[in-house]
Amino acid sequence: MTTVLNSLRQEAVTTNSPQDNATSLNSLSPNQQLLPLTAVVNANDHLEIGGCDVVELVQQYGSPLYILDEVSLRTACQQYRDALVKHYQGASQVLYASKAWSCLAVCAIVGSEGLGIDVVSAGEILTAVRAGVSPSLIYFHGNNKSLDELSYALEVGCTIVVDNWHELKTLASLAKEQALSVAFTAPRIMLRLTPGIECHTHEYIQTGHIDSKFGFDPNEIEAVFAFVAGSSLNCIGIHAHIGSQIFELQPHQDIGGVMVQWFKLAGEKYGLQFSELNIGGGLGIRYVESDDPPSIEEWIKAVSAGVTEAFVTAGLALPKLLCEPGRSLVGATCATAYTIGGSKTVPDIRTYVTIDGGMSDNPRPITYQSKYRAVVANQMSAPLSQTVTIAGKHCESGDILIKDIKLPETKAGDTLVVFGTGAYNYSMASNYNRLPKPAAVVVQGGDSSLIIKRETREDLLRQDCLPERLRK
Repeated sequence: MTTVLNSLRQEAVTTNSPQDNATSLNSLSPNQQLLPLTAVVNANDHLEIGGCDVVELVQQYGSPLYILDEVSLRTACQQYRDALVKHYQGASQVLYASKAWSCLAVCAIVGSEGLGIDVVSAGEILTAVRAGVSPSLIYFHGNNKSLDELSYALEVGCTIVVDNWHELKTLASLAKEQALSVAFTAPRIMLRLTPGIECHTHEYIQTGHIDSKFGFDPNEIEAVFAFVAGSSLNCIGIHAHIGSQIFELQPHQDIGGVMVQWFKLAGEKYGLQFSELNIGGGLGIRYVESDDPPSIEEWIKAVSAGVTEAFVTAGLALPKLLCEPGRSLVGATCATAYTIGGSKTVPDIRTYVTIDGGMSDNPRPITYQSKYRAVVANQMSAPLSQTVTIAGKHCESGDILIKDIKLPETKAGDTLVVFGTGAYNYSMASNYNRLPKPAAVVVQGGDSSLIIKRETREDLLRQDCLPERLRK
């Protein structure tokens, strides 16, 4: 493996054969890696992912192109699942937070590894169901679920994580209307509570502090419990989530101590026998060399220890422990390939290198000032001889994908690959400037399969309507 890849790999794999290194790859926590686990340099000095030459993938499927490494995704799923079994003595269930990337193939892969799905819309429910995930393993979140969405969720049979009074009362009314039916089954719900735990992350993705649009506040919890106790709803537990892209373990370890008091209060005062505790997700990933997130197992170990200590101390049976990783499951498993176009040098300031995508396929840099790492896939051993800024093609001066990155001398037609694009890239993609959304492929063992078709220009007009009076 060449120097550039070794410098990006936290623990370098010593051979170019992923098959020969199965044990080494499985020991790496995907969220701690800048690269997909199977990334190597082949004999052509090209980047290879999942046994597939990235340059050839671009020739076959076009660019921009999302490339999902199946081995990396399955490894992350297995590490979450197995770590819970290892470190938590009670029942447990991993749920994939599919808002990170909801599509049939991703949901099918995580479902085949025994994971459930966390969804936030009727569209994500439909995707999970069509991918073969059991409704009993689908948990429906969101702070403004519509009546249509709630009715659909009840029809499908998934668990609804109730976020606020409006939603709670709406569900109670629906349950009351349906209670006379012979086939009535009480809606299965959880309550999302705001735990009051803050963490050091981006302001926009702190969701566990008191000033949040999500969840019931602590001062209204008793009123919520009293209402649920008098309803026809089947409340199976409580949920909390404290944020995203978190590198600290202590806040997650503290969740158990906060949540157990509400478990105990619900049972002793209101007769609500909760059986499930969902502590959300939030584990961060390594986007650039300076990022240092805990491993998946370290995170699970800390969470399990915190919950176990809290419930044992309170004299309560261990609940079924649920967690909802999204970014740390899929983020590092995908890379995006672009084709380089022209360049522009502003003397004594910077050199811009342009690509055929940008903020429409990855809005995180312009939205969150997020940082990424990239390589030139067709010249992996070339010296990093220039510092450039990667500019997207959109009509926005802020459409800058990466500032001041060291790359080899580039030319039009080179393939630039940006790592860590599995989470909140395709799922937040847009048609800004009327650009079609990119294709996505999954790679494994030298095979590639299309999982999302590239949109065409005609697709952009599919939902447009032109009134007759405007026609010429």
